[in-house]
Amino acid sequence: MARINSNIPSLIAQNNISRTSQELQTRLQRLSTGLRINRGADDPAGLITSERLRADIEGISQGVKNSERASSVIATTDSALTEVSDLLNSIKALIVESANTGASSSDERSANQLQIDSAIDSITRIASTASFGGLKLLNGSLDYTLSGLASSAISIAQVFGASFIGSNSIQVDVSVINSAQVGALYLRGDYTGANAAFNGTVLSSTKLEISGTRGVSVIEVVSAADLSSIVTAVNARSSLTGVKAALVNPADSTSGVVFQSVDYGSDAFVSVKRLEASNPNGNYFQTFSFANNGAVPSYPPFPWAASISSGALAAGELDPGKNVTALVNGTLATGNGLGIKINSQELSLELDLTEDLATRPNQSTQFEITGGGALFQLGPVVTAQQQVNIGIGSIAASNLGGKLVSGSVQFLSSLKEGQTNSIRESLQRNDFTAASDILDASIDQIAILRGRLGAFERNVLDPNIRSLQTSFENLSASDSIIRDADFAFETSRLTRAQILSSSGMTVLGLANQQSQQVLQLLG
Repeated sequence: MARINSNIPSLIAQNNISRTSQELQTRLQRLSTGLRINRGADDPAGLITSERLRADIEGISQGVKNSERASSVIATTDSALTEVSDLLNSIKALIVESANTGASSSDERSANQLQIDSAIDSITRIASTASFGGLKLLNGSLDYTLSGLASSAISIAQVFGASFIGSNSIQVDVSVINSAQVGALYLRGDYTGANAAFNGTVLSSTKLEISGTRGVSVIEVVSAADLSSIVTAVNARSSLTGVKAALVNPADSTSGVVFQSVDYGSDAFVSVKRLEASNPNGNYFQTFSFANNGAVPSYPPFPWAASISSGALAAGELDPGKNVTALVNGTLATGNGLGIKINSQELSLELDLTEDLATRPNQSTQFEITGGGALFQLGPVVTAQQQVNIGIGSIAASNLGGKLVSGSVQFLSSLKEGQTNSIRESLQRNDFTAASDILDASIDQIAILRGRLGAFERNVLDPNIRSLQTSFENLSASDSIIRDADFAFETSRLTRAQILSSSGMTVLGLANQQSQQVLQLLG
């Protein structure tokens, strides 16, 4: 059959040429862009997956940059803290030299004080000037802001980390479960039998070895001396031994003597030993420890006999203290003397409780963390799990080395000329202990801060960078598989399309020529 109104072979050839042309354009586009997916129609499902992967890749890339920048901040902070540490060590040497009064003149001590003042001023200057890109690092601007902190309950509060996700503030509830205790021994002052006539006195000349956390000292009291003489001798050496003493009833020597460690906690202890091998007046000198570190019974009268029979008093020469036990927001905190600390992802802090709170079980206090801290976004998604919030307090001399001395918290600035713990004032008291303790606390504070920042860099930032870089590689490879063009495949398909396009043109020409054969029928 021969028809000329409809050239079906030509239509078929045109249709195939159109498809081949579209295929050819697709291959050329992929080879020129290097992408298999250039528009949604190329692979709708693949495009959705690829876009999600690209979003993850961008977030991870920025997370790596954030972590690297945070590492730079930590390095800058640590370099400043290194200088502060060197200055504190130099002050330590000057204090030790000044305490050597037998081999140093007043002029030398005055020169040492000038150096101490200069070093302290330098520490404050470093605290004020250390910065990173305009961000002050050590002046307290990166510390947490606290509200409602009762000085009668908490003497020093240091917040190292707090998560504010979903809230503007964090309430901190501190509840004491078990009280802090000092080491304590009791020496009775009333005797039985023939010795009863000598109540409240020392029956024979006695040498006592008094031991505590700070050292050991031997005191000697003569026969018939009032028990208050033991109290006086022990207290005169408290700075050397860490042990103090007092009559149970200050007005009555027969009430007995209580020996106590100056400090609280399991590291503190009190030991009282009589050095004589024999007691000519019987075993009159016997110290007793309080069961479970219990309180001294009230006076009068002191029921020592009943306390011994009930087990409240037990014969002993040594007694340790106890750490405070407390809950912080329902979590058991680690106690150390009067101090407690807690470390979790939501809250990390250290608190020095006052003696009034730490020695009263079932008492509590509250305060709020209302803001502050340095927030580091370390992951690709803005969630609490991918953020770290740390606090860096001020290291100015007026905030460094807070130490409880004589009932008040004193800082490094108190070592300057004219202040409470200057060389001159320490010499007048003939006691450099307070200055040394404050300085040691300052050195520890800087060392601990450097350690925390170093641990943050080593255990958080560095592993986070490595983990994100690995994720970046794997996600990039996955996205490449979905989105990038396979040049070997695309080239082969291009060659096929070119051949089909060329043959299609030839076939179209033949199809058009076929219609012209009808003219032969008209000849």
